[in-house]
Amino acid sequence: MSHPSPADLAAAAERELAGLLARSAPLSRKERLALPPQEMPAQDPAVRIRNMDEVALGYAPAQARLEAMRCLQCPKAPCVQGCPVRIDIPAFLAAAAAGDFARASAIIKRSSLLPAVCGRVCPQENQCQLPCTVGKALQDVNRAVSIGRVERFVADWEREGRQAAPPTVKPDTGRRVAVIGSGPAGITVAADVRREGHAVTLFEAFHKPGGVMMYGIPEFRLPKRIVEREIETLRAMGVEIRPNFLVGRTRKLKDLLDRDGFDAVFIGSGAGLPKFMNIEGENLVGVFSANEFLTRANLMRAYDRERADTPIIDSRRTAVLGGGNVAMDAARTALRLGAAEVRLIYRRTEAEMPARVEEVRHAKEEGVIFHLLQNPVRILGDDSGRVRALECLRYELGEPDDSGRRRPVPIAGSEFVLEADTVIVAIGNDSNPLIKQTTPEIATDRWGHILVDERGQTSLPRVFAGGDIVLGSATVILAMGQGRIAAAAINELLRQSPAGPPPCTPPPIA
Repeated sequence: MSHPSPADLAAAAERELAGLLARSAPLSRKERLALPPQEMPAQDPAVRIRNMDEVALGYAPAQARLEAMRCLQCPKAPCVQGCPVRIDIPAFLAAAAAGDFARASAIIKRSSLLPAVCGRVCPQENQCQLPCTVGKALQDVNRAVSIGRVERFVADWEREGRQAAPPTVKPDTGRRVAVIGSGPAGITVAADVRREGHAVTLFEAFHKPGGVMMYGIPEFRLPKRIVEREIETLRAMGVEIRPNFLVGRTRKLKDLLDRDGFDAVFIGSGAGLPKFMNIEGENLVGVFSANEFLTRANLMRAYDRERADTPIIDSRRTAVLGGGNVAMDAARTALRLGAAEVRLIYRRTEAEMPARVEEVRHAKEEGVIFHLLQNPVRILGDDSGRVRALECLRYELGEPDDSGRRRPVPIAGSEFVLEADTVIVAIGNDSNPLIKQTTPEIATDRWGHILVDERGQTSLPRVFAGGDIVLGSATVILAMGQGRIAAAAINELLRQSPAGPPPCTPPPIA
């Protein structure tokens, strides 16, 4: 499937925009509804499967303005209620429609520190765009205003040659806050707490900060330079970042409070424990969790064979198990690493897939083969203990389960064998168990998620949590939303409680 070139899309948008700007009267509601959605320029599938460059290329300025003009400026703004961090969407779209991209960026950044990230990877179709009045009027959520794409354009416009000052920081209060984990929730808490003048130290287990945005999301969906810029913003604000620091091993959580003098702690350590199928053959050579596979490829740049020595399997036939965004990321990465054939196996239909529609479409365009209503029952190995095939069953859909999706029911006698030399398991993650194991006082549910109240407060005084460690598996902006709530609670706690004396000669944090 070929895509119109970015130049053709930009030229068409410029012509249409010029015609609209030549009018003397403002656009009516009917005329706004008649404006067509702007197509996202993208690399040609035949080209992009041979590189790790970003697939979606971003709007041209005229496209961003035209898309923003589709907004009806609804008085009740249902889109804002669909945004976990409550960005003033009508206001930023109005500024973008007028060509005032600097103002649009300033409006977004009142609520979100990561617009370039959220504009790329958040499922706007299930959040701010789902209640969009335009989509409802046209009876198609896919024709709602593309809020995320305009947000991405505005963020990129500011980043490319237009240096923005970091957020203003109030005078030093003498209070100290530890943030565990540098993913979206941790970054948000660090920024919001630091704005109030409190000292913030952000602890990251890996050698590079950024959390799942660095290790989990491929370069072709989220270029790492974008995440690195947001980390530099934190440093410019005065946030101290400590990589290679595993809370629970390098230091226990309670030691941060009792020995190191932190006044509050936020836990945003994520859900990094991969789930497996628990079927025969998962211990064979060639079986990977999606976490390991993507971490090697993304954070450790295994795709860059000329400059990185990170080992990664040379696969000819790859099978990916799962139907979420992580499964799509793993399948599309495997293609780019040279697999001749990549098959994605999912036990429900495409309608039940949790992956974004755009990611599914891109995977299909790139040649990923979808095996729907199928699931492996065991992995077969050769005499040397390496994967050689999968034994699968076919399924049909039965009654809905607790998730509201129709339950997959195996079809008796439908077994078949699918050749593969690599299997990537992408069926979800459990919460990181380390903090619970080393801090038994902290309350969790039966899945290991930390329990919090409506302010993000855990069962331990002065300890807050948010993101995947609480929600299980969240989007970037949902994690940010929880971070904003917890940061507000931390700031309120530090305002209400008097500063205590510093701890007696605290030991250095190694």
